[in-house]
Order: sequence, then C-alpha cells, then structure tokens
Amino acid sequence: MALRFTSEQRLDDRVLERGFTLGEIPGFLWTPSSAAAPTPLILLGHPPIGLHTMYPRLVARARHAAADGFATATIELPGNGDRPLWPALEEARAELRRALRAGEPVGPEIIDPLVLPLVDTAVPEWRAALDALLALPEIDGPVGYSGGIISIGVRLAVVEPRIVAAALFAGSFVPRAIFEEARQVTIPLHVLLQWDDEGNDRQAALDLFDAFASKEKSLHANMGGHAGVPQHAADAAGQFFTRHLK
Repeated sequence: MALRFTSEQRLDDRVLERGFTLGEIPGFLWTPSSAAAPTPLILLGHPPIGLHTMYPRLVARARHAAADGFATATIELPGNGDRPLWPALEEARAELRRALRAGEPVGPEIIDPLVLPLVDTAVPEWRAALDALLALPEIDGPVGYSGGIISIGVRLAVVEPRIVAAALFAGSFVPRAIFEEARQVTIPLHVLLQWDDEGNDRQAALDLFDAFASKEKSLHANMGGHAGVPQHAADAAGQFFTRHLK
C-alpha cells in the first residue's frame, strides 16, 4: 500500500504534523522539527473510538514524544472513524453492551468475536504502515509501540521484529489466545495499569503481565479510573523509550 500525505501543519516550533492515507487507511505522522538526523519511531496505539475522538490525546502523546526526540505515527483501526462500517464488529460491540447492562459475565463467547478479528485485520495494516514510514528519509529504527488495544500490541510484539520495545496500556478485554501469544513476547515491556479502571478486569491484566516472557518487564499501577492516568506515568514511559530506542 502506498503512503500519500494529505495535510501538513506545524503544531508549534517543535512538531510537524502530517496527515496521510495508506491505501484507504487514514493516519497521522508527527516528527520533531529540530531533528537533524533520521528519528526513531513510536507507533501510537489507541482504543477503537476513532481518530477524531482520540486526536487531542494522540497529539498530547506526540508532543511528549517529540520533546524526547521521537517521531510518532498512528493509523485508524478497521471499522472505526471514517473507515467503512464493519457489521460483525458492530454486532460484537452490541453484544458486549447488552451483557454489561444486564450485569452478565463477559466471557470468551463475547470477547473473542470482539477482539480477535480486529487484531487479525489491524496488525497487518500496522506492519504495512511501518513499511511505508521506515521508507521515509526522516524516519529510522529502532521502533517502539505504545498504547492499546493491548491485544494488538501483544500480537505486534510477537510477529514484528522491527519493534524492539513496547509500552502497553492495560484496560481492554483480552482473549485467551492472546494470553498464549504473550508467552512468546520477549522484548522489553512497560505496562501501565489504572487500578480502578471501571472497564478493566484487573486480575486479567495482572495475569497477562505474568504471562509475558520478557526478561525486562515492569508494571506501573496507579490509582484512579481509565481516564485518570497521571502525568508522571507518561514521563516514565518516555524514559523507558529513551533507554531502548536511543
């Protein structure tokens, strides 16, 4: 798939933002304006609520990474934002909402159709984006992955050798198959967990962390709900990437 830039703006004197399409997939690339040499890249994962909704938080993360000397990029997830509707995904989301409203357990019969098709489709798209981004003269490896959906991060850590470190955000439902894949993850990991995340199965997040085979892995748990991530948590993730990408 070919990458084509569709927009360009300077957010300030330090960050250049360019919108792009990869085939029909929209995305953004942020690069430090002051970079004098090809810049290491961090892929910014995000929840399935659309790039337009996530944009303010993604820009904040991109600014933070640029200050540390990193380029960042993201792409829209399948069936989200301006991408074509995915009926099977919409049905899976509706079943999840129904179960949560009824107070029913959210088991594999709900989690697997919700998450696994998204992982199977999104991961090849992320890898195609990485191919295109690393072909740009201003971008170079090594590459990191930061964010959610955590199952996408796990799969990428297993299949994509160009990703050498990952900061994963716990807080989404995880299929049992992904737990098995986690046992194959060996790159350095920095895992962020909001202890009181209302939509997260805390024990599942702890079990997933335990499953990772990485010799270097750290779990950073903070009090508060899903949207209450403290600033120092972002600082710690930045220090993690500085250690492993520079």
